[in-house]
Amino acid sequence: MAGSRGEFSSRFGFVMAASGSAVGLGNIWGFPTQAASNGGAAFLLVYLLLAFLLAYPVLMAELILGRHAHSNAVRALRQVSPLRNVSQIGALTGIVGFIVASLILSFYAIVAGWMIAFCLSAIAELAGARAFANWLTSFGLWRNLLSMLIFMALTIGIVSAGVKEGIERWSERLMPMLLITLLALVLYVLTLEGAMTGLEVYLLPDFSRALSPQLILDALGSAFFSLSLGVGTMLIYGSYVSDDENLPLLGGIVTLVDIFVAVLAGFLVLPAMYVALHNGVEIFTQAGALISEDTLIFTVLPQLFATMGLPGILVAIIFFNLMTIAALTSSISMLEVPVAYAVEEFNAERHLAAWMIGGLIAGISGIILLNFELLFGLVVTLTTRYGQPILGFMFCIYAGWLWRRDALLQELRKGYPNVERGLFWKIWPWYVKLVCPLIIAAIIGRSLFG
Repeated sequence: MAGSRGEFSSRFGFVMAASGSAVGLGNIWGFPTQAASNGGAAFLLVYLLLAFLLAYPVLMAELILGRHAHSNAVRALRQVSPLRNVSQIGALTGIVGFIVASLILSFYAIVAGWMIAFCLSAIAELAGARAFANWLTSFGLWRNLLSMLIFMALTIGIVSAGVKEGIERWSERLMPMLLITLLALVLYVLTLEGAMTGLEVYLLPDFSRALSPQLILDALGSAFFSLSLGVGTMLIYGSYVSDDENLPLLGGIVTLVDIFVAVLAGFLVLPAMYVALHNGVEIFTQAGALISEDTLIFTVLPQLFATMGLPGILVAIIFFNLMTIAALTSSISMLEVPVAYAVEEFNAERHLAAWMIGGLIAGISGIILLNFELLFGLVVTLTTRYGQPILGFMFCIYAGWLWRRDALLQELRKGYPNVERGLFWKIWPWYVKLVCPLIIAAIIGRSLFG
């Protein structure tokens, strides 16, 4: 069955695709300032610990469910359900998962489109087309629509080509490009005046905050969301993995790559912010906190690049190209979730399904842009603060409580014959059954009650 529906042809291809799904804009623009605002290296240490205490076990739940079914989340959860009513709830969970993935992509495409616009603006500036460059960096409906459509066309084009020829081939190109570009930017920024101050803020630990409930909850959220968990992206990628592969090993590699990129991004963003401060650009809010997220990317860093002359224009092109790649490697996994469902449940032709579903999501993005103040923040909150954790909770329940233990063990033995003798089997089954749901419930409770 796996062969007829597509399969990753190599371990490298899967790792690049799954890591690409995990590595997104949040790793690069959100994690570094969150670390700096929560005790620097103390936050890093807690994050690293929690990534393996929460993110890795939940990632494994999705990968194992996916490979067992060699199908989408709806079929996967239906297959492991022992009772009819439970099977129906599993199918509903899978459907909600691809709806949430589609809604995440609808706002993600808008933000990714801005990255493309700023990259093109720097190119236009280099070519002397200053008026066009200014239009590309101005917040306007037509600029937003055009850049979003360009990004969605790139995403749809990759997904429509299939697992091997589209997702795997482009992940093998884009992820190494992302890592090389990120490393080159880090090495360059660290040579600039002010960079060492930012590095100290990032790496010097404030251990007095390491056990703060706020820091722990922030680190929990970062670890969970950084791996694209809860919407079925890792489940569908797991369904394309060969039965011969060692899933615990693959999951560990993906987790390590994701952590590596997030930590490496800190060596770029924090030093760059303090280079900007050295050059006269304000990097703090009125409350004294570091500016983060969209203000950082679309205000602080462009102002920094503007103070650097010609080198600044070149760095801007490289930086926003990096951000576009990071967005694209995540977006293709989001679109693959509903496309795989349409192909497998309704026998839709992949190329047509990708363009129709992608077009529908682009239409939702357009509606959000037409009602930006009302809808953008609402969609972000509903999907990431509530949808993802609740779905992640459900995946843990199905993998930990409802799937028969002997069937689960048999699935793991396919690529790891002696799995029951290893540490993974001694810890993971009860951990995903008891600990992970409690941790995710804490994340949901924080979102609901603060």
